[in-house]
Amino acid sequence: MLQIEIDSGSGFCFGVTTAIKKAEEELARGETLYCLGDIVHNSMECERLRKMGLVTIDHEQMSRLHNVKVLLRAHGEPPATYEMARRNNIEIIDATCPVVLQLQKRIKTQYLSGSEEGGARNDEAQIVIFGKKGHAEVLGLVGQTQGEAIVIESFDEVRRLDFSRDICLYSQTTKSLDEFHRIIDYIQQHIAPTATFRSFDTICRSVANRMPSISQFASRHDLILFVCGRKSSNGRVLYNECLRVNPNTHLIEGPEEILPAWLDGVETVGICGATSTPKWLMEQCRDAISL
Repeated sequence: MLQIEIDSGSGFCFGVTTAIKKAEEELARGETLYCLGDIVHNSMECERLRKMGLVTIDHEQMSRLHNVKVLLRAHGEPPATYEMARRNNIEIIDATCPVVLQLQKRIKTQYLSGSEEGGARNDEAQIVIFGKKGHAEVLGLVGQTQGEAIVIESFDEVRRLDFSRDICLYSQTTKSLDEFHRIIDYIQQHIAPTATFRSFDTICRSVANRMPSISQFASRHDLILFVCGRKSSNGRVLYNECLRVNPNTHLIEGPEEILPAWLDGVETVGICGATSTPKWLMEQCRDAISL
């Protein structure tokens, strides 16, 4: 008989849970609520909330709205978004994750008045963010520096930094901790004697701590179904870790993508997901293969 286990550590992180709860509370009042961007990188959860009345908009659409309520998702927004809301008399329902909010403040402080240790001023230091270019969280972080921060997506891009100048390194909260440490090691080895280097480990531990646990989970099963929206940055990191441990890992967005052939000769199936994957969706995948 096929054994199926849903990973107890998978599912929404605190920030996403809070954002969705705020949206549900506002929608329960029967008022129109707009959300700036997908509330979570999971199309099925977005569709569930759309049916409840949540209207997803982009920045251009928001610029044309007045006297409405707009929810800011967990990823956070740059200062320009808050200024737009003020001009258009838009009430902000701020669901920015506290971890992201704290990171925004640290980067803004660095940009305006130098490092926390009283080091180089922002006009001398390069503020570097290890993150995905164009990602909502990263856009919010770069916005704290009026667009001046340098974004590097991977270890391979660290070589383009100017090692003769001071460097302050931060990370998107959902990036790989191991790759972040590789970047730190490389900068330490190449920074000029006359320059200073400071790194701030700003990776969310609720995400980073999932790496070892999901690795152990993936190793216990013949087949892994990783349920995740394909736009999820965090999901890609966790999926790759599952794939590294268990080559018989498949990324799916929902139960309709499961191929029966995957189950041939399989005795145990593990179902897991990203911080943007709802529990109900993993349960649907379980039900689809247990019929």
